[in-house]
Amino acid sequence: MAERRSEKLKFEPWRDPGAQAYVRIENVTRKFGDFVAVNNVSLKIYQREIFCLLGGSGCGKSTLLRMLAGFEAVTAGSIFIDGQDMAGIPPYERPVNMMFQSYALFPHMTVEKNIAFGLEQERLSRSEIATRVTEILDIVKLGEFAVRKPHQLSGGQRQRVALARALAKRPKLLLLDEPLGALDKKLREHTQFELINIQEQLGVTFMVVTHDQEEAMTLASRIGVMNRGEIVQIGTPTEIYEFPSSEFVADFIGSVNMFEGRLVEDLPDRVRIQSDELGGLVYVDHGISAAPSATLWVAIRPEKIDIQRTPPASTHENCVKGVVKEIAYMGDVSIFLVRIDTGKIIRVTLPNIERLSDDERIMWDETVYLTWHPGSPVVVTQ
Repeated sequence: MAERRSEKLKFEPWRDPGAQAYVRIENVTRKFGDFVAVNNVSLKIYQREIFCLLGGSGCGKSTLLRMLAGFEAVTAGSIFIDGQDMAGIPPYERPVNMMFQSYALFPHMTVEKNIAFGLEQERLSRSEIATRVTEILDIVKLGEFAVRKPHQLSGGQRQRVALARALAKRPKLLLLDEPLGALDKKLREHTQFELINIQEQLGVTFMVVTHDQEEAMTLASRIGVMNRGEIVQIGTPTEIYEFPSSEFVADFIGSVNMFEGRLVEDLPDRVRIQSDELGGLVYVDHGISAAPSATLWVAIRPEKIDIQRTPPASTHENCVKGVVKEIAYMGDVSIFLVRIDTGKIIRVTLPNIERLSDDERIMWDETVYLTWHPGSPVVVTQ
């Protein structure tokens, strides 16, 4: 297990200039009449990677997945899988399988019959089918449910049957369209880690489409954020969250406080930004690329803001005063909505590390000071 974790930490083929991508999507466009669903998308996905396409409804992510599967035609551009151009190759001849959100299990068949169905269509021998079904049932931990029918299973178990059926054919690339969308939150969180473990055991390349940010952050080796038919940023979950490339990505991924401002000091190792929305100066301890006096946006995550009753030693920059207007106790964290003097609401997330008495806890209508480290803000210029 330790060896597998070590391999996972080192798995970054996209950083190797000599690595060959298993899937290459080159300048792909898909139009429906005058509507452009996917607009000039280029993307490389590597073997054994879990790549997540993340975006809101109608952004083009499912259309891109269906083009990979061969269910949608490419209007322009090319798709290569394992070096082979997929132009004109029908879905059933591609080294690809697809798992749909609905699972699409046959209700009259047992679990093992559902899994065996695709293998029977390929006319494998009975012994080979039995071997593969037994192997995959063991991997997804459903051996004891082999003779049950779908209606006798929980949502999570049906999801694993659908996954087992897709994997039994041993595809080199598995496409998953909102694979956990039908599960409740707690089961979805548990199943995410099961999915990662299964993928690591089999070494299959996964491409997952989801609108769920937490799901993408948990599953993915890399994430492609889509908006209006384009991929606006590709990166690891850490890169996407900590270093968004645009205002859209910063606002779309997780919770964020966004302030418009202008550059008033621009040095190679630090910048200062005046924000009227914030009512003060933001000091950032690294340089940025922007024109003098440029308008830009400062993004600060709620968990990176400290909240306290007493003013800090310096309130000149990276500090604002406000009044607590709302509090939500979530168990592991508390969320504070603080109205600052400019009228803007700032969201602050505080971990509940200790059990505090009512006198110790910050309460509604208290005056508080919000501060943050100079390394916490992310500055975006588009």
